[in-house]
Amino acid sequence: MPNFYDDNPDIKFNLDQAPLAEIARLREHDFAEAGQYPYAPRDAADALENYHATLRIVGDIAGDCIAPRAEDVDREGAKWHDGVVTYAKGTQEALDRLSGADLMGFTLPRKYGGIFMPHTTYAAAIEMVSRGDAALMTLFGLGDIAETILRFASEELKDKYLPRFATGEATGAMVLTEPDAGSDLQAVRLKASPDPKDPNLWRLNGVKRFITNGCGDILLVLARSEEGTRDGRGLSLLLAEKGPGLRVRRIEDKLGIHGSPTCELQFTNCPAWLVGRRRFGLIKYTMDLMNGARLAIAAQSVGICEAAYREALAYAHSREQFGKAIVHFPALADLLVGMRLKLELARTLTIDCGVAVDFEKEYEALQTAPARETRERDAKGGSGTEIGNRQSAIGNQADAKALYKKWHAYASTLTPMAKYYASEAAVELSNSALAVLGGSGFMRDYPIERYLRDARITNIYEGTSQLQVVAILAGLLGGDLDSLFADFSARSYAGSTSKHLPAVTEALERFNKAMEYVKKRAERDYTDLVARNLADMAIDVYNTFRLMQFGEVSESKALLADIFVPAMSRRVRAAHDAVTSGSRLVLDTYRTLLQA
Repeated sequence: MPNFYDDNPDIKFNLDQAPLAEIARLREHDFAEAGQYPYAPRDAADALENYHATLRIVGDIAGDCIAPRAEDVDREGAKWHDGVVTYAKGTQEALDRLSGADLMGFTLPRKYGGIFMPHTTYAAAIEMVSRGDAALMTLFGLGDIAETILRFASEELKDKYLPRFATGEATGAMVLTEPDAGSDLQAVRLKASPDPKDPNLWRLNGVKRFITNGCGDILLVLARSEEGTRDGRGLSLLLAEKGPGLRVRRIEDKLGIHGSPTCELQFTNCPAWLVGRRRFGLIKYTMDLMNGARLAIAAQSVGICEAAYREALAYAHSREQFGKAIVHFPALADLLVGMRLKLELARTLTIDCGVAVDFEKEYEALQTAPARETRERDAKGGSGTEIGNRQSAIGNQADAKALYKKWHAYASTLTPMAKYYASEAAVELSNSALAVLGGSGFMRDYPIERYLRDARITNIYEGTSQLQVVAILAGLLGGDLDSLFADFSARSYAGSTSKHLPAVTEALERFNKAMEYVKKRAERDYTDLVARNLADMAIDVYNTFRLMQFGEVSESKALLADIFVPAMSRRVRAAHDAVTSGSRLVLDTYRTLLQA
């Protein structure tokens, strides 16, 4: 099969538009590790070459190893017997290839054996792996588990566990959900108690359910550490290992992603270690963990979109009816163009989210770097030259704080936007692809039915689409994207896409008026009712600006903008009218209409 990076110019196009050179300078601390580790870049150009070379390796493995095994993995699935989970043969073979290429520690620092890639490139890698087999993403694409340990755990835990992630020796799991605590994680009951004999050790007791890869070696567990509490302030995050005190009671029989085991876990005096501070498990660490997972799922969704679109397009060119290929029927051409448009918009939104996350994390690190590095320098008897060089890259610490605040706001809203838009697109495009293939798509002779089954989980796990809309609305009400939209509006547009500026300006005005209406009305239930309209309007406006920008350098993007903008205007107008109508009919009648 083809290399999934080389055969997809839109991935490289999006990465070329992203400020990867600036991200590299920040992430590499002005390339301080050059010469200290193999393949550490010397400068920005070297870093960019390294990023593309690494993605080409991922693309080769995805096309040559992962995709050809995906159908067998789906049919075989993960197996459970007497508490032991075994991956499908193809899953293990793919993991071995990825580990052998040193790709499992994708974003981890080199000191732990990682390859220290930015999250933007990680999103592209996850997309390609997911295009090959969406189920494998749950083993490759949740590097945020290791990143959470990196960011918040003690040095002892980092030194012990992160190298195991980097080599591929260990896989991980986010252990959050319980039978009575799904989306409402404040209701978590699994109990964490200090070990009476060891002040550094905790014991876990209880049950967790719907745990993706719960058979993993290293688990981050959300547990109630504070007696008598019932809300999120009584929860802490703990690290546990597969072993005594932890049993996989069963794995779920699921609609899709059969290669990914979804486990029910029983903890019985299971030893565990605190990650970070007590009581911050949900409000800080789990939210950070889930945001990373949501970016990964957005990328997974884009991979499914790509696979579904390609299968539909190839079939439409090869299938003849009434004397011509069905791609030439106007209704089908319209469907396929719409699929490509939504696919490329989902990819851009996901890559943009990766950029925001990279800047957020790097500027956050720069705020604390001087004090931390001073302590490390004093302990080693070194000088402050390196710290000075790092600070000179952006100015002073106040600059870092302001830039962190800006990018944190962007990342906080772009993350749920990307997860919501891309996961809904994955379901829609898989369903549309099945429509293109017709009866053939319904059969297991083609992979379309697998794409549709795999896609359906993406807008459920790590926060349903409804919860993403709630998160988007919180960001919009907080003004997280106000400065970004202002920057987009203020820039000068050239080329053919400049003709769309009046339409997007009007759409932005309608969005702002709808937001003001909701704020002024100040009714929580009404705001919740129209939240999806507001989220969709914001995404439509964002996508229009990005298409206009890309259309300045790409003829195909300009053509897609010409198709997208009229439909966008109609959608925004309708959404504005719905939000500002003030209609409470659903709220006033649903108790009568939805009686059990």
